[in-house]
Amino acid sequence: MLELNIKNETSRLRAVVLGTAKSSGPTPKVEACYDPKSVEHVIAGTYPKEEDMVMEMEAVAAVFEKYDVKVYRPEVIKDCNQIFSRDIAFVIEDKIIRANILPNREKEVKAIKHVWDQVKKENRIILPEACHVEGGDVMPWNDHIFIGTYSGEDYPNIITARTNTDAVIAIQELFPEKIVKSFELRKSNTNAKENALHLDCCFQPIGKDKAILHKNGFLVEHEYEWLVDFFGKENIFEITKDEMYQMNSNVFSISENVIISEKNFTRLNTWLREKGFTIEEVPYAEIAKQEGLLRCSTMPLIRD
Repeated sequence: MLELNIKNETSRLRAVVLGTAKSSGPTPKVEACYDPKSVEHVIAGTYPKEEDMVMEMEAVAAVFEKYDVKVYRPEVIKDCNQIFSRDIAFVIEDKIIRANILPNREKEVKAIKHVWDQVKKENRIILPEACHVEGGDVMPWNDHIFIGTYSGEDYPNIITARTNTDAVIAIQELFPEKIVKSFELRKSNTNAKENALHLDCCFQPIGKDKAILHKNGFLVEHEYEWLVDFFGKENIFEITKDEMYQMNSNVFSISENVIISEKNFTRLNTWLREKGFTIEEVPYAEIAKQEGLLRCSTMPLIRD
């Protein structure tokens, strides 16, 4: 059995699910895309090629091997994009929670059945149907659980709105001893620079007390200010709109000192090194074209 343990985003990683780009299918049609950035690249003829994305993901797998992390991969489904394993389930404490995702991504969940089945039955959680949630919006941070959400009346029409208030309440009920703090995110079906697809597209805690943050990703200014106060201004790396578009906040921590980051994130990586972090740089710019990066394509199972 798998003894799940995830209390935060940065403790030493021991086991993880890493998505796969194998057999990710042909370039989708515009109407089949789930986010504005993918649409941009489909129209421009620059949508990523499978072989490039496979190479990028193998670079991450090699880093995990270097740090002796146990890696699980989904079963490959023919012509199915299975890169973003964080979307389909997530772990808090000793529980794995299945995401209620877009209906046509249901088969992605079945592809990690070999992981799901290794968890004690009582720790496998399927939320009620009315609770919409994806792992990119959910961040355990010790006593807190941070959740990105959208509660606008136009929620049903916003394909980039993935986590609703019902899910926030359900997670609070699952973990009554935690402080669940939700943040309204800026959403756009058409403009990738005005769209925080998930909370990890505009915010991520790193190390013990630091964070990467993008102000415009938040709809409510005082919620953004709450995070600034929580981490302290001197501990925050504020990214620009363009850096958010390139997914600078979507790095992935192997430990409190080691971070996997995209090799083109020059300003961020320089700042992280100045703060004493070890940065494992990987190429991930092709996968980024689908509005997801390193955190999106990994689902931690066990941390110390």
